[in-house]
Amino acid sequence: MLKNYKKAVLNIRAELKKYVLKNNLKSLVVGVSGGIDSALTLALAKPVCDEINIQLLARSITILTNKKDEIYRAKKIGKLFADDFKEVNLSNALSILLPSVVENYKNADKNNYNFKIRIGNIKARLRMIYLYELASRNKGMVLSTDNYTELLLGFWTLHGDVGDYGMIQNLWKTEVYSMARFLANNYNNEKYYDALTACIDAVPTDGLGITDSDLEQIGAKNYEEVDKILIEMLKNPKNPNLQNNKVVKRKINSEFKRNNPYNIPREKITDLKLW
Repeated sequence: MLKNYKKAVLNIRAELKKYVLKNNLKSLVVGVSGGIDSALTLALAKPVCDEINIQLLARSITILTNKKDEIYRAKKIGKLFADDFKEVNLSNALSILLPSVVENYKNADKNNYNFKIRIGNIKARLRMIYLYELASRNKGMVLSTDNYTELLLGFWTLHGDVGDYGMIQNLWKTEVYSMARFLANNYNNEKYYDALTACIDAVPTDGLGITDSDLEQIGAKNYEEVDKILIEMLKNPKNPNLQNNKVVKRKINSEFKRNNPYNIPREKITDLKLW
């Protein structure tokens, strides 16, 4: 786990600045959920955008199942950290879209868990359509809000909520919380502290209406437990005490996501090389 959060924050911002300047980007776009990952992403990006004078755009995109407290936190974070913040409701767009893209939608069991997962995937992809259009129009890129714990658990939607550039993609979820706490404690501004702390203390959820919390889907009590299990599994994959663990099973069952898209190796097709 990280020991020096000050240095880590400075390193992340320096890398982001270098990448933005190298690629001549004019804006950065973040989808704000009211959760800790997008809040930290915004907080990390803000000083970089201020320094090199590019826009930081944030959008709170709600689709039917977002809760009032999530929307409130997203608004608070977005208004404080972004240069341009808007609330966007795509519920009507989804309602129009679903009958066209989901076969036999009218007769589907709307309370079926698998159905909720599938509709959740569509919601995530719809959010990204909006964010990528916004980034393209403003000559920018979409910042990813995923972390390493979610990567290992497959806790994201393929072709959905993966952005162009990940500042926190290689941080454990517990490190995300600690880094956000570090930033909150080092702001000489009560509003920044309150907004970040509210996201730190919130029940983690994907806003897709599948379950009441991310941890409920994962099958764990807290992220400290999740990260501890995953780290132990990476150190000792054959640990017999972990073979039937829900977290480990989720990691194994989501391997296909981390190998997507899978392309047949050329040597499996022909003995002729590409060049």
